[in-house]
Amino acid sequence: MCVMTSRALLDWYRTRARDLPWRSEPRDPYLVLVSEIMLQQTQVDRVAPRFASFVERFQTFAALAAATQNEVLTAWSGLGYYRRARNLHRLARKVAAGTGYLPRTASDLERLPGIGPYTAAAVASLAFGEAVPVLDGNVMRVGARVLAMETDPRLAEGRRRLETWIAGLMDGVPPGQVNEALMELGAVVCRPAGPDCAACPLSEDCGANAEGQPEAYPPPRRRRAVIALRWVAACCVDREGAWLLRRIDEGPILQGLWLPPLAELEDQTDPLDEAKRLLPDVKSRYLIVGPAVRHHITHRKIDVVPVRVEAECFDPPSENWQWVDPREPGVPTSSLLGKLVERFPFPDALPERSHP
Repeated sequence: MCVMTSRALLDWYRTRARDLPWRSEPRDPYLVLVSEIMLQQTQVDRVAPRFASFVERFQTFAALAAATQNEVLTAWSGLGYYRRARNLHRLARKVAAGTGYLPRTASDLERLPGIGPYTAAAVASLAFGEAVPVLDGNVMRVGARVLAMETDPRLAEGRRRLETWIAGLMDGVPPGQVNEALMELGAVVCRPAGPDCAACPLSEDCGANAEGQPEAYPPPRRRRAVIALRWVAACCVDREGAWLLRRIDEGPILQGLWLPPLAELEDQTDPLDEAKRLLPDVKSRYLIVGPAVRHHITHRKIDVVPVRVEAECFDPPSENWQWVDPREPGVPTSSLLGKLVERFPFPDALPERSHP
């Protein structure tokens, strides 16, 4: 069964796989690694254009290692989860300081910064042909449905069953292609909702399809509790439309990014008072409270109250502050900045002044 199944899977993949920039042959381990790290928690359509510009800017481990962290974060802007970029930069420096080449096995790859079991398996199989299964969400869903697994594939018992099944598919065929074909199948055919079973090369061997209820697998997972937060953003803007940004060097999230000064709002705290506190050296002329914007960071749901502070441009108090054009900031930032800018138009359409 495994031989027939793997042939059907690979035949489908070779004719139906999407044309993605990191799939050029022969596989370059550096490009494979960068793409896999970018694809962690980020959808393909967002990664593809950023991948192309990133690897054009940093074409090798040596080039990436020679860059500053600020340059790397700027090139990463738009992908979010910036810890990945910092780890990738650290990894490049470690590789460049050693042999200049990636390790070839998943176990050795896991010793590098930011490389977990999934990414290590993906790189080892795609770039070096190691027969090690990749278990991402798409692969787990495909396997759980084919095997009609009542066990949660994210738990140890379920993972062992999937790894055994995938190892069987790899017998006598390129392991990287098996892994990538399963990931592709889960992304475009065996979708979480509305799977296209008629187009699936594994449908004849699929237990969930035989039962007529593919969406029943895998069993629902317990979702992590969402933390609701309320922040204030002190949006200091001069008459030319430049924004005063601060580099965030503290806290568990957003480190290394440039944003208007932020603070958590307590229940009874006035956003205007908090904005003034965040900008102690700024001589503000007018303060305007805008409608809150919604921003998500992992399991955090954040309502950000923007306060526009109109001020004359002045010298930033330290190297951690900078005036920028938010349309072309030139520093690593977050999509949150764009949401805040949308609340306050540029000088040709300034909102009516208030709170002198």
